[in-house]
Order: sequence, then structure tokens, then C-alpha cells
Amino acid sequence: MSKRNSAKYKLDRRMGQNVWGRPKSPVNKREYGPGQHGQRRKQKLSDFGTQLRAKQKLKGYYANISEKQFRRIYDEAARMKGDTSENLIGLLEARLDAIVYRAKFVPTPFAARQFVNHGHVRVNGRKVNIPSYRCKVGDVVEVRERSKQMTLVLEAVDLAERDVPDYIEVDHNKMSAKYARTPAFSDVPYPVVMEPNLVVEFYSR
Repeated sequence: MSKRNSAKYKLDRRMGQNVWGRPKSPVNKREYGPGQHGQRRKQKLSDFGTQLRAKQKLKGYYANISEKQFRRIYDEAARMKGDTSENLIGLLEARLDAIVYRAKFVPTPFAARQFVNHGHVRVNGRKVNIPSYRCKVGDVVEVRERSKQMTLVLEAVDLAERDVPDYIEVDHNKMSAKYARTPAFSDVPYPVVMEPNLVVEFYSR
């Protein structure tokens, strides 16, 4: 598991947006950026700056996965048939940690990565502890039996701040979720505007 080297909510303040839609976000109290120069007037971004920002926001949303891993996912999306930005979103949403998060088994993408890494999840009855594991349509993801009563899990299920998208079929009584289909970009419930087309432009330079 790649290590996150900075405080997760710094991304919120750097972007000036509540990236994960959480009530804890510091943007709810301070909309300016972090650091001693955070309150300076924002300069207009260049095209490169706008593309970089879009890439940082999308990459950060998925528990701030490493640049190397994110670039590898982009390269795979670019090789696939069809729209690269749609392919990129489809690949990101097929990650095991993303499905665990979407199913509301945990409260945040960061918790999802750790939850998978600590061995609390099974895919089609088999233990998988790799957050980046690529799920296939039809795969069933479930919380292992002795982890179902964890406070983290029980609280996440009741969170009102987000709903389970329709491409994930969830049974919270059994704590299982089926990856029903590959979502289109428009299907993914991001709490802020994401611009995968700008990510494609960034890497196509």
C-alpha cells in the first residue's frame, strides 16, 4: 500500500472545495488555501495549471493514489477503445477500495484503502487485501464475518451524506455488494465537479 505523505484535508483547502463532501472538511470553515500565503488573492490559472489541478483533484479523490499508479491507470484507459476520460473513470471505479467506499461499508476512500489492506474484505468468497485490485462486473464484494460489527462499518452504513450509486447493488444486512456494471462518468456521484477530459489533456501534452 502506498503511503499518503500529507494531511488528506489539505487537498480540500488547496482546491478550495469539499472534495469528498464531508462535514469535517476545513473548507466548510476556511475557504482559503493552507499555509501562511493561503489568503492571498488567487491568480488566474494557465491552461497547464487548470489541467494539473483537475488531475490532482481526481487523483486525490481516490485516497490520493500515487502518481505512478494513477499514470498507469491513465495509460491503460488510453489504450482501450472508446473515450479515454470515460475509460479512466470506469477503471478508477472498478478498484476494490472504490467499491468498498461506494457500498458505504466505510466512511471515506482513505478508510476503504485501509479496510481492504487490513484484510476485512472478500471478493467472490476469497480474501483480497489489495486496494487497487480490479473488480469485474458481477463480482461480489463482502465484509468478512467478524468485521461486520465494527463501529466503523456500522456508522458508515447510516451516513446520510451520500447514497449508494445504482451500479453497485448492496445488501447491508449481509454486508455484501455486487459490482453490477461499469459506470459512465455521469453515473458517478462526485460531490464536486470533476473534469477527466482535462486529465486526458494533461497527460496528452
